[in-house]
Amino acid sequence: MKRLLFIVLIFFCAVPSSVAQLKIYSFEEAEKLSKENPKPIVVFIHTSWCKYCGMMENTTFKKPELITRLNANYYFVSMDAESTNDIVFNNHVFKFKPTGPNTGIHQLATELATIDNNVIYPTTVVLATDFSILFQKHSYLDDRTLLGILDKIK
Repeated sequence: MKRLLFIVLIFFCAVPSSVAQLKIYSFEEAEKLSKENPKPIVVFIHTSWCKYCGMMENTTFKKPELITRLNANYYFVSMDAESTNDIVFNNHVFKFKPTGPNTGIHQLATELATIDNNVIYPTTVVLATDFSILFQKHSYLDDRTLLGILDKIK
């Protein structure tokens, strides 16, 4: 019994306690940091009710290789498209726009996620260092697909 306890203790001591965490910035932080140290910005636009958005949050953005790549080479912004907070970005103030009594969409989400006059969730956007759109995609992206996209953009 003592030997089993000893083995279990060694196992827990040998396992790293810190797992890489994805650094998430606000638009304001990403803009400021990008001026000091230019890097593209990856924006993940989602809602609380979108099942595919939740899947990406719980799978794609938990993969160590993707976390390492995003943390090293990009500023990552996670945007709730239904956020009611004003966002100051690229010399503009973007606001929440109600579409009904309990619904609406943020102007910045509309600006970044509109493709063919549609906003669909999730949307992943990559912004260049001048904040122009390099890439937009409406759909669930797994880590391998997103890594491939980031490799092509580089």
